[in-house]
Amino acid sequence: MNYPIGLELIYLVASITYILGLKMLGHPETARRGNLIAAAGMTAAILGTIFLYPGKVPTFIYALIGIAIAIGTVSGWMVAKKVKMTKMPELVSLFNGMGGASAALIGLVEFAHYTDHRLSIMTILGGIVIGSVSFSGSMIAWGKLNGTLSKPIRLPKYNLINNLVLLGILAFAAFMIWSGTDSQLLLYLLFFAAIFYGIIFVLPIGGADMPVVISLLNSFTGLAAALSGFLYGNMVMLTGGILVGSAGTILTFAMCNAMNRSLVNVLFGGFGDTTAAVGTGSSIQGDIKTTTVSDVAILMNYSNRVIFVPGYGLAVAQAQHAIHELEELLESKGVEVKYAIHPVAGRMPGHMNVLLAETNVDYGKLAEMEDVNPEFANTDVVFVVGANDVVNPAAHNDPSSPIYGMPILQVENAKKIIVNKRSMKPGYAGIENELFYNPKTSMLFGDAKKVIQELISEIKGM
Repeated sequence: MNYPIGLELIYLVASITYILGLKMLGHPETARRGNLIAAAGMTAAILGTIFLYPGKVPTFIYALIGIAIAIGTVSGWMVAKKVKMTKMPELVSLFNGMGGASAALIGLVEFAHYTDHRLSIMTILGGIVIGSVSFSGSMIAWGKLNGTLSKPIRLPKYNLINNLVLLGILAFAAFMIWSGTDSQLLLYLLFFAAIFYGIIFVLPIGGADMPVVISLLNSFTGLAAALSGFLYGNMVMLTGGILVGSAGTILTFAMCNAMNRSLVNVLFGGFGDTTAAVGTGSSIQGDIKTTTVSDVAILMNYSNRVIFVPGYGLAVAQAQHAIHELEELLESKGVEVKYAIHPVAGRMPGHMNVLLAETNVDYGKLAEMEDVNPEFANTDVVFVVGANDVVNPAAHNDPSSPIYGMPILQVENAKKIIVNKRSMKPGYAGIENELFYNPKTSMLFGDAKKVIQELISEIKGM
């Protein structure tokens, strides 16, 4: 399609804002600004399409577009403003699913218009299949993250079943392209088959791998959007889809590397199934030691260096503001404080970075795993708040452990380790943590927010 030069210029500027915004998302200090720049470009592209689109469009179509935009904007704004940080991964998965559904719906609507163009039909069917898988898979991921589908469900020979279903979908789509059919019945059979595959694709995967799954499904949505852009000859859709798809793919492999596992193992290995993992690995020798808020306060107050290790428990307790206050209090007493961030801590990529950014923690205090690991040996106190698998020494001590080989934060090298948890319940990998039995480790049980607030009160009184 030939677009007016004014609209093409808007699309060019919007594409540049996407690239610039994505670049700025690579650092916490510029991420917010980058997000706003990309959003501004998207807004310009939408408005340009509405008002500069070639051809005559009935007035009621504009009314429908306006109503749809208003509903989406208001509902999206309200949900995003009210969502708790613990629910952010679910929201990301939900929004990603909506993107996949949109791409699939575009294909369903446009199919009848391109039945004489084999390449266009190939593009449309690709968008329907990928978008549908992204939608239904994201909905299953959403259910797993909110606890509705807390346990992986595996059919016998589920890998074989999944692969056969996928091959069947691909063969069916190839038949539709080869035959040049215009059958709506076949189209919707393909659509629902792809929906079904998205469900059985994600359903067996354990909760520990949801960050990887979300990244992968995000890349699917980007690819589906890019196919829609190719169909329409729309540069801004093509650019946005390619950026989302490639960034999601890169992030997926980065998360796999952070767990020292292949993508195939994530998708078909069943990692994260707590029912399967419990009891694996060698038995742990040692005793659990507990401590009190007063003892930890004294320990921190007279330390030279303290490193906080945030995990999902910090998000659950909504303790990010309290830990920032504790950080500032310790620094006022001359204690050096840092945050050690593991790439897969939390329930989505960058979860801890987003959580701490909400409290305006100095980005310079957020240390990545590779940078902070050598520093633990010279650290007086490590305060682990709600983290579990990402600090488990079994990852390099126990070859029989499901997480063996996974890079971890090497907190066991610190002089003293304090672990704050509600209970001894294992993490998402479903295995016991060797760190808890370390002679240098003391457990401080309780809600993270309450415990940290008590620590602040104790230290202020010293």
